[in-house]
Amino acid sequence: MSDQRFIIEMGMGNDQYGQDYTKAAARAIEDAIRHSAIPLFEATGISHDQMRVKVTIGVQAPDHVDCESLTEKLPRGRAEVKAVFGGLDVTNPDTGKTLVIASAAVEAFLPKQA
Repeated sequence: MSDQRFIIEMGMGNDQYGQDYTKAAARAIEDAIRHSAIPLFEATGISHDQMRVKVTIGVQAPDHVDCESLTEKLPRGRAEVKAVFGGLDVTNPDTGKTLVIASAAVEAFLPKQA
């Protein structure tokens, strides 16, 4: 049986001083899920374990994102995190320091209902 997406949330996060892509990604994920409440589980009795969570993070340096640590922080479901090229790096011309901006798409799937 295939999965059916029932929610998608988008978020943005940044690290202004440390050039930490994982920190920016974590903040983008938090932004995406911070305002979400899914009463579906309590209303239907479906277990959170049946939910598959797919997170896509966009940053300028995807190989600098610790996807495993981000996966461990997700509160519900069977999660996977993937980093792809995206987001934005903004360099301060006065200091040369880079502000890292990450975007996140958090999708939740359940088995397709008959």
